Amino acid sequence: MHAPVSEAAKTGHNRPRNAGTPLDPSWFESVGVNASAVERRAATLSGRRSVKKAHQAAWLVQALTCIDLTTLAGDDTPGRVRRLCAKARRPLSDELLTALELTDAPPTVGAVCVYPTMVGPAVKALEGSGVPVASVATGFPSGLTPLPLRLAEIRYAVDEGAEEIDIVITRAHVLNRDWAALYDEVQAMREACGAAHLKAILATGDLKTLRNVYAASMVAMQAGADFIKTSTGKEDVNATLPVSLVMLRALRDYGEQTGYTIGFKPAGGLRTAKDALNWLILMREELGVAYVRNDLFRIGASALLTDIERQLEHYATGRYSANHRHAMG
Repeated sequence: MHAPVSEAAKTGHNRPRNAGTPLDPSWFESVGVNASAVERRAATLSGRRSVKKAHQAAWLVQALTCIDLTTLAGDDTPGRVRRLCAKARRPLSDELLTALELTDAPPTVGAVCVYPTMVGPAVKALEGSGVPVASVATGFPSGLTPLPLRLAEIRYAVDEGAEEIDIVITRAHVLNRDWAALYDEVQAMREACGAAHLKAILATGDLKTLRNVYAASMVAMQAGADFIKTSTGKEDVNATLPVSLVMLRALRDYGEQTGYTIGFKPAGGLRTAKDALNWLILMREELGVAYVRNDLFRIGASALLTDIERQLEHYATGRYSANHRHAMG
């Protein structure tokens, strides 16, 4: 199977930063969301779309390059992070690379995502790989620490070498429809990021309505977010196809208004190769082929990589391997 990863997929960060716009509620206040229609559209993706054999393997390799390989555990250590980074650098075995004819262009994941105190070890472990380090910040996952502390946490992570910052918004601003407060908060975080890309986590499971999801997406982009992200992975409900569809429509509308292409990251709940295929199909059908590359699409996950490896090995050998053959580090 010939499915080399493109240079665009390898390098990432090759698009103009989102400069943002002044806050303009007219872009979203009058927008309604038909929840039933959204759910019907999302259901067609998993119910009526499928890719098989070599095509499926190629799509799964592409999904692998879009993973933000993540560890956000309370017992994370530099050793665990180094092992995860080794997996990020070479996620597929030499045998599997040979079987898939990928030895000339072995794929890597899109990024490694860690807590701020683990950024330093991750940066050192990934040196020379081209894989960026992303850091959660701003009081992740609740985002309820005082704003000066949240901004200081961003600056700390950037100083440690993080190239991407996954911030969390104050959900109360959305629930109270205080768009000015939300805009000012994200704009301040964008400024604190400096050259690092800002991925705004909306925690959509806490936002109650799809209309709120659309509005929060638009405000975050107006404030300068380079990516919008569904979830922290800690909410009761994380990434879903209907929520993702609404967010994609928002970033498409923002792009038509401003000319900026904004990235998208679902996180939480994507655990199987089938999940990865469903989201790739969503991106391809809603936004086009450019949005299945990792400069505009990331998947926040860890266990997902194991299932992708198992499916690729089944394609190559005709047999499913045990999970322990695909350790994360």
